[in-house]
This record gives sequence, structure tokens and C-alpha cells, in this order.
Amino acid sequence: MTLSLHQSSVVAFETSLRAFLVILDKAESHAQARNFDPTNYLGLRLAPDMLPFVRQVQIFCDHAKNAPSRLVGVAAPVFEDTETTLAELRARIGRTLDYLATLDRQAIDAAAASDVVFPAGPNKFKMRGDTYLMHYVLPNFYFHLVTAYDLLRAAGVEIGKRDFLGAVPGVEQV
Repeated sequence: MTLSLHQSSVVAFETSLRAFLVILDKAESHAQARNFDPTNYLGLRLAPDMLPFVRQVQIFCDHAKNAPSRLVGVAAPVFEDTETTLAELRARIGRTLDYLATLDRQAIDAAAASDVVFPAGPNKFKMRGDTYLMHYVLPNFYFHLVTAYDLLRAAGVEIGKRDFLGAVPGVEQV
């Protein structure tokens, strides 16, 4: 069996997005148990020049929805970056998951050798679909996902690797 672009993108994104919903639940519980406002998480940063937690979540959702859309040449929905609560971040993740469910698996898989043009800051770049996914999208998606995870972990939220991995598809205990 070969690894498909759909498995490498949509399935991986769905798994991680669902896992992060559970992580957000744990963050909310952590805040409630310590009697503080969970919106305090939204402004957390690892360093002064890094983007805050809220932007990390927005960006990993954007990578998850934009990448497969670019692979198949369709416009992804635009989500305004207006979230101010954990509930709104959950809703954004939910909208991302809903959108991913609409994408055509065969069209994504067929895009491996097609060129993809994408913005990165003020520039535009072009590369093959498989290269775009493996060397640009996935590293960026996981960078922002793990940064958001690390911000919550550093804030004392009791989460670990198992939470980050979520329900890995196809795993069975033997």
C-alpha cells in the first residue's frame, strides 16, 4: 500500500484537530479548577516576538483547510481571525473539520505531481503538490499545533503526548 496525499494531509489534520479539541477541554477544566478566566490563555506567548496562542490555533486551522484546497485548485473558506474565547476557537476547529469532510479524496491524491501556487508572507511560491505538502504544509501545521500545545503545557494544563497524538487511526493494542 502506498501512502496517499489524502492520508498524509486530511486524515492527519483531522486526527490532530480532534485531539486539540480535547486539549482545549482540558485547558478549560484547568482554568475552572484554579478559578481563573480561560481567555487568559489566548494571549500566551513563548517569547515576546512570537505569535500568541490564539494566532497559533488560527494558523494551524488555516494550514489544514488551505493546503488540500490548493492541491485540488478550489478556494477554501475564509475564516476571519476574530476569536476571543476558547469556545470560539473550538468552533473554528469544528468548521475546519466540517470543511475537510467535503473534500474529494481522489482529487487530492491526484495532485501529487501538479504545481501548487501559494502565498507565504508578501511572496508567492510554486512547487509540486507532494513537495508542498511534505516540506511546507506539514512542518508549518505541526509547528503551530505544537506551539499551541506547549503554551498550554507551560501554563500548567495537565496534558501530555497521549493528548497531543489523540486517537491515532488504525491503532490496535496487541
